[in-house]
Amino acid sequence: MLVLTGLDGLGWLLLTLAPLLFLQRVLHREIQAVLLMITRHPGLTVGVFSLFFFPGVILHELSHFIMAKLLRVPTGRVSFIPQTTSEGYLQLGYVETAKSDIVRDSLIGAAPIISGGLFIAYAAIFHLDLLPLWDVLRNGQVGLFILGLGLIPKVKDFLPWLYLTFAVSSTMLPSASDRYAWRPVGLWILVLLVLAILAGAGPWMLAYLAPWVNAFLRSAALVFGLSALVHLVLLLPFFLFHRVLTRLTGIDVGQ
Repeated sequence: MLVLTGLDGLGWLLLTLAPLLFLQRVLHREIQAVLLMITRHPGLTVGVFSLFFFPGVILHELSHFIMAKLLRVPTGRVSFIPQTTSEGYLQLGYVETAKSDIVRDSLIGAAPIISGGLFIAYAAIFHLDLLPLWDVLRNGQVGLFILGLGLIPKVKDFLPWLYLTFAVSSTMLPSASDRYAWRPVGLWILVLLVLAILAGAGPWMLAYLAPWVNAFLRSAALVFGLSALVHLVLLLPFFLFHRVLTRLTGIDVGQ
């Protein structure tokens, strides 16, 4: 019970990451559907859709590039132009980096989520004032949460900061290629933890290491929760606009 209480940040991380992934997928689908119904051109839809996330793509790829330079890993070409991969996926940008050791590769892969998380925390807390809204939602105060949603647009410079937070939060999560070195690093950490526990260091880690890990997990959960909140705020207008276009045109490309 003590272990579970001391690592409640892990639970919050899982509870916020899952909604973020779900809302991100649904919102992206709604945006694509609206754009396709307006443009009636798949290529133009892809181009405009990519522009929605351009600030986030720049931050994502520059984070890879800067981290690689800091760790003295050679870099190649950098692109911010969207391309369709051979598997049929849309790649918004890329940075070519040389393979190094798993620690440096893991840090390079994690760079976008670090920089993106810092940006989202700054924008959501100091410019969008979303922290009180997140607190009432976390406490299950649905009435206050709905009331707070109506007050958000009154925040100064609401639209530009909402857009930037959305663009960054939608592009900060690592791709499969970014995460390839995470598994071996995670296995090494797990092995070291097991050995430390077998050596009798369990109580020490619970007393001194667990609070730091829990604080990190809670911070990550806060970033994911705020990101999910931004996606939720934007989902409603796109969902309604999609339905209005469907009624006007008699076509629903989202189905």
